[in-house]
Amino acid sequence: MSAVPEARRTKRPFDYCRVGRVLRALVVVTACAGPTWGQTAPDRTRPPALGPTPQLDLPAIQKRALSNGLAVWLIESHEVPIAQINIVVRAGAGDDPAGKFGAASLTAAMLDEGAGSRSALEIADAVEFLGANLTTTSSFDSSAVRLNVPVTRLGEALPLLADVILRPTFPAMELDRLRQERITALLQARDDPGSIAQMAFARIVFGAMHRYGTGAIGTEATLKTFSTGDLAAFHSAYYQPANAVVVVVGDVTPDAVLPQLEKHFGGWKAAADPPRRAPVPAATQLSRGQIYIVDKPEAEQSQIRIGWVGVPRSTPDYFSLLVLNTVLGGSFTSRLNQNLREQHGYAYGASSGFDMRLSPGPFVAAAGVQSDKTPESLREFDNELLKILEPVPADEITKAKNYIALGFPAEFESSADLSRRLEELIVYQLADEYFERYITNVQAVTAADVQRVAKTYIQPSRFAVVVVGDRKTIEPGIRALNLGPVRVMSVDEALGL
Repeated sequence: MSAVPEARRTKRPFDYCRVGRVLRALVVVTACAGPTWGQTAPDRTRPPALGPTPQLDLPAIQKRALSNGLAVWLIESHEVPIAQINIVVRAGAGDDPAGKFGAASLTAAMLDEGAGSRSALEIADAVEFLGANLTTTSSFDSSAVRLNVPVTRLGEALPLLADVILRPTFPAMELDRLRQERITALLQARDDPGSIAQMAFARIVFGAMHRYGTGAIGTEATLKTFSTGDLAAFHSAYYQPANAVVVVVGDVTPDAVLPQLEKHFGGWKAAADPPRRAPVPAATQLSRGQIYIVDKPEAEQSQIRIGWVGVPRSTPDYFSLLVLNTVLGGSFTSRLNQNLREQHGYAYGASSGFDMRLSPGPFVAAAGVQSDKTPESLREFDNELLKILEPVPADEITKAKNYIALGFPAEFESSADLSRRLEELIVYQLADEYFERYITNVQAVTAADVQRVAKTYIQPSRFAVVVVGDRKTIEPGIRALNLGPVRVMSVDEALGL
């Protein structure tokens, strides 16, 4: 029953006289305000001028260490009563043992599937009870466990985090489940042209034996070989205090949080000598271009991937490449997207990017296009990749730099965002003030810088072009373009199955 009094819930009759009085009053007010409004009307014939470039002013990173040498990086952020605790480990898919591709990814995924005295379900229940969020993750360059929790529950959450990172039990039943999930995902990927294009491109550019030629989760064959002992061995070798950093961001102070970290992580001891990390060898660069058609009969779209071996995260050309790629394919208004989507309507979207890892990752330009417009799309890709080698107009470079600079501060909005950026500093050994200087470094990029890196890193005549689509529909038109030699492959051949 509503608590609103009956008199207030009674519908009032529509008062036409009252409405008339209001409208007459509005007319008088509008008439009186007319001249003033006309004098201050905005000029809609041109976009408003940009304000000053925003500057990023981050709190200082406070660096400490526990009694066992485990490094702690802390940033205080007291606006919200939340604590973000990440433990980043310098080990990822790039550290997978030979013949064991997928070890790092599967190890990270198993950390919360049983730890200490808790099962996977008990861990999930405990996290939910605390109003927290706990995730495990792994990339080619690192692995991490991330905990987001209300500050009032931090003391209860840290023992759980310590169990997950220090004392995973790797239950055989959970390993079998995750293994089957991943094998199923790989099987399903063979029916998805986009996934096929991604996997085939990596294999073609890097080769079957190179670590970057295979996805981080490994292959069906390697997944079938893993035992709980393999994962425990990887964990023992790499999950060590000398190989990890605790990142703390949120409504905490060193005096409050360090004793708690010492209590739960100060006893973390190395089980073996700290690992000597060997970087993934740089892949041999492509010397000549070739088009690969991967036949996917009846595909409604063609998935296109174009590129070669790119650059490592440590490249001194990072900011010049960032601006270059923003112009080429790194934003909605980039040349590739405007061409293939807005001008021609061949694709829903087109993009490009440098995947920068500890070792040189791929540069790739990509789109899913209409099957009957595949040759035309390839021609437009080629046109844009060649055109970017010419001097880029100053206004286009300014637009790209402003796009980067104006959006950059938004990447630090939450404690989770900030903690992830600190992980980046750790994994790629960047200077503490790197992000404070980021916008300045972007704005310092010149037209000459952009043209130089374009000529160095964009060489279409040497690119691999992978097209996954219906061969009978797309092959004649692709060959007629005469962009380079064409090789036709089955899905199994492209994926090395």
